[in-house]
Amino acid sequence: MLDLPFNGTSSSAAQTERFAAALSARLEPGDIVLISGELGTGKTTFVRGAARSLGVSDQVTSPTFTIGQRYAAAPPLDYVAHVDLYRLQSLEHEDPDLLADYAGPAIITFVEWPAVGLERLESLGRIALHVTLAHRGGDERRIEAA
Repeated sequence: MLDLPFNGTSSSAAQTERFAAALSARLEPGDIVLISGELGTGKTTFVRGAARSLGVSDQVTSPTFTIGQRYAAAPPLDYVAHVDLYRLQSLEHEDPDLLADYAGPAIITFVEWPAVGLERLESLGRIALHVTLAHRGGDERRIEAA
């Protein structure tokens, strides 16, 4: 488990996944993790590492075109959910139940591009982590979590 606030530099996808796994050790069922960063900074890579550490064995891919995906996880979790709000301008005019299947007491939810729906996300569960990834040149990424 890594201490918060966490500031680190990753030089590979594997290292980003290891940081995510270490940070996910502090998560509990029902938690929501908000992940921000420009395109290509490794948000989905981060989710992949965290999901594996939470017992997901399926391939974790970006849900950009489907809004979200759920993956079976290890008990006490039923699922790890991966939500991507990139295509949305806001959640204001979306169906109130749009995210209902992706959050709950036996789910840990990872949300990419959370700024479009922060208020709605806060109503779905405890925001356990805010993670920001940033390009640092080449394959290096800055990872901050609080």
